[in-house]
Amino acid sequence: MKKEFKEALEDSPIIAAIKDDEGLKKCVTSDSRVIFILYGDILTIPDIIDAIKNAGKLAMVHIDLITGLSSKEITVDFLKKYTRADGIITTKPNLIKRAKELDFHTILRVFLLDSMAYENIDRQVKSAKPDVIEVLPALMPKIVSKVCKLSPAPVIAGGLVSEKEDVMTLLQAGAISISSTNENVWFL
Repeated sequence: MKKEFKEALEDSPIIAAIKDDEGLKKCVTSDSRVIFILYGDILTIPDIIDAIKNAGKLAMVHIDLITGLSSKEITVDFLKKYTRADGIITTKPNLIKRAKELDFHTILRVFLLDSMAYENIDRQVKSAKPDVIEVLPALMPKIVSKVCKLSPAPVIAGGLVSEKEDVMTLLQAGAISISSTNENVWFL
């Protein structure tokens, strides 16, 4: 993982994850140095990224959630050529691999719904080699702690975080940062 990205995550224990234009307006005033973009389409994503970059923040695009983009590697090429994105978030290891080839920061998002999903983390991380993994839902500190010990990549915990106590518990469990769409959490 590049030094700039790692330092931004360590310096920003709370990551603003934005899901609409209102969140975009608010996130640029937050202390979050890294912003997760969870909305937009092929026409609006360059402007969303520019707003974040103009605020001096790192723009991480959740590529799976952008309307008009596919799960093919060419999507990563599009972001590299036509936007100022710093990296991607995805559930798809093949997109992580392509993003790394293009010198993007990478976050592999994993949903821990059951023991099978937990057991697949090791295989996915070894295969894709993301810079960071994001575990959802976050409100399982014991599981987050186990994932942190299992994973060679740093762990971000996200999903359903709404209180300062949640943030503190997850950071104590070993997460490098906490991502949240809850605007109140951004300003804790």
